[in-house]
Amino acid sequence: MKSSLLRTPLLCVCLLLLGACGKSTGNGPPKMPPPDVGVITAQPRNLPLTRDLVGRLSAYRSADVRARVAGVLLKRVYDEGTDVNKGQLLFRIDPAPLKAALDASLAALEQAQATYTNNKVNARRARELAPKGYISQAGLDNALAAERTAAAAVQVARANVQTARINLGYASVRSPIAGRAGQQQVTEGALVGNGTDTLLTTVEQIDPLYVNFTMSVSAMERMRRAQSHGNVTLAAPDKASVQVSLPDGSTYGQPGTLDFSDTSVDPATGSVTLRAQIPNRKHRLLPGMYVTLKVDLGQQHGVFLIPQQALLRDTSGAYLMTVGTDGKVARKEVTLGDMQGSDWVVTAGLAAGDQVVVSGVQKVKAGAPAKASPWHPDRSDAPSAAAAAGTAPNGK
Repeated sequence: MKSSLLRTPLLCVCLLLLGACGKSTGNGPPKMPPPDVGVITAQPRNLPLTRDLVGRLSAYRSADVRARVAGVLLKRVYDEGTDVNKGQLLFRIDPAPLKAALDASLAALEQAQATYTNNKVNARRARELAPKGYISQAGLDNALAAERTAAAAVQVARANVQTARINLGYASVRSPIAGRAGQQQVTEGALVGNGTDTLLTTVEQIDPLYVNFTMSVSAMERMRRAQSHGNVTLAAPDKASVQVSLPDGSTYGQPGTLDFSDTSVDPATGSVTLRAQIPNRKHRLLPGMYVTLKVDLGQQHGVFLIPQQALLRDTSGAYLMTVGTDGKVARKEVTLGDMQGSDWVVTAGLAAGDQVVVSGVQKVKAGAPAKASPWHPDRSDAPSAAAAAGTAPNGK
């Protein structure tokens, strides 16, 4: 009886302990608070449509100065690397043989004119005597033929004289255009123009200059598609501006203008060749230089500037994480444009007012809650343009 009375309290204690353990196990571990994230408010804005490309400078006009007649080069008249005017004397070729050829042509012309004069007199006399029967019809025909032959010989002699004068003029080699004359290619005393047009130097007009560059067909097609959807307004071909950056990173002070776009695609590169004209009054730029270009092709409408660290990628493409009005995170697939400073240009996938997660993006996942607060760049980082867009409506 006594042992049964002792077992009853012990059984009650065990049941109470088991009940307490069951109650704590049913509640589980304490829930983690939602992660703190920094967000910006996406605001649409209009931005210039620019492309960063690499181009090469070339002369506006380039003319090879060649020896057009055979002879010995006597003298270089210009200073190498200096500016010359159109028609300015650059080289002298020995004119003596050419002068002798001209004199011979003049003598041949005088001889042909004398022969023509005699034959003309004979033909006139034959015309007067033939009706009277003093000469035969054959004699008249011969006299008239001799007159015509002599007249043609005079024309040939005159042409030879003109050719000799032209060749003598080629002994003075002049600049065909105004520009900067390059290095002399042949020294004095050399025989030039003997069977080939010997290159003497090159004159290049370097104000303005051309800058040649290429753009992929896919990029051009994206711009045309965006234009058809009203998202982009492309500038007229003669209004698209080009800003040049020099090899040392500095910006060239005078912008250029796009003036040519090729009508065919290079099958090797899948790109189209374009060309812009750049002012070069102070001759700071030289042909052959490689430069970086920022080409302004028009305006983008209703796009967003998003800091680079907010962008994520996977096999599906680029996406952003946003915090909705219910405090939950949502994933948004986006279409990207170009970089602008440290920000990406988002052309599609966002809506005005979306809270885009910038900091703490690794701690969130779609459908989970997050605690959003305005994002501010670290003090060590330069403020991005998108930060201003997230704190001021309409990007102002």
